[in-house]
Amino acid sequence: MTDVFAIERLYKEDGNRLWWALLGYTGNRDLASDAAAEAFARALQAADTILDPAGWVWRVAFRVATAELREAHRRRPASQDGSYEFDDRPLQVMIALRRLSARQRAAFVLFYLDDRTTEQVASILGMAPATVSVHLHRARERLRAILGGDDA
Repeated sequence: MTDVFAIERLYKEDGNRLWWALLGYTGNRDLASDAAAEAFARALQAADTILDPAGWVWRVAFRVATAELREAHRRRPASQDGSYEFDDRPLQVMIALRRLSARQRAAFVLFYLDDRTTEQVASILGMAPATVSVHLHRARERLRAILGGDDA
């Protein structure tokens, strides 16, 4: 079982990586912050029942982000306006990531941007490693088609 100090240590060690992965997944700073905060808040509440705090927090954060993306989509169509804080190419990638399916985007972000293994991605997303590989392949193909060239 986990205690609150383990959750606090996880936040200090992994919170920033989680936020960046969520930003890549959602394309929205506020959603990334909300999802990360919600996941850690829930972890603190359920600390004594969590066996693998890192995996638990990452799974919950991505589930919260997915739910918020769906809710935002229901409220209004997703806009593709960019933030002035990003350079042009990263903005193009962020917009292209939005055009992937949620599972492709999550697998891509965790594997390529957060440097997770296929097995770790599978554990976080609750799917088989082979399914993760399929989503990664399709995400690469889709990004290549959207962004052009072979470097996607």
